[in-house]
Amino acid sequence: MSKKKNEKVNEEKEIKEEVTKEEKAEEEVNPLEKELADTKEQLLRITAEYANFRKRSEKEKSETFSFATAKTVGELLPVIDNLERALSNEQEDYEGLKKGVQMTYDGLMATLEKLGVTAYGESGEQFDPNFHNAVMHIEDEELETNVITDVFQKGYKINDKVVRPAMVKTAN
Repeated sequence: MSKKKNEKVNEEKEIKEEVTKEEKAEEEVNPLEKELADTKEQLLRITAEYANFRKRSEKEKSETFSFATAKTVGELLPVIDNLERALSNEQEDYEGLKKGVQMTYDGLMATLEKLGVTAYGESGEQFDPNFHNAVMHIEDEELETNVITDVFQKGYKINDKVVRPAMVKTAN
């Protein structure tokens, strides 16, 4: 029986050693699981923060666009009022109508200037493909090379950004 007892004791020792090994392994895994859980939580928070940031940015962009549009329209309304007054005038006075249209044009150009829009493209200027669109070309020995001879449509820019290039005729 002692042999059986020894075997039983050895089995119990082996079982205890396995249990101890498993407990040690669990102790090693638990901090890793905790670290993994913490990392997942951080990732979820960062993802949520980024989603909120993206929504906030889109909202701000939309509000900025709406504000800029409202400001632009508000600046143009007096010009529209002047045109409505001119159209409602029953008089057949050509000079009066011409004067009214000129005043409306001047008001519109002043409004555009307030908004940072400037017109460009005059005869005699040097041709620049960044600002001008040459639609015709002539040969004239009396004129310099790449000089603008006629402007068919003025160009407009806001600060340094071209809104519409000037449509021009160039020489040489």
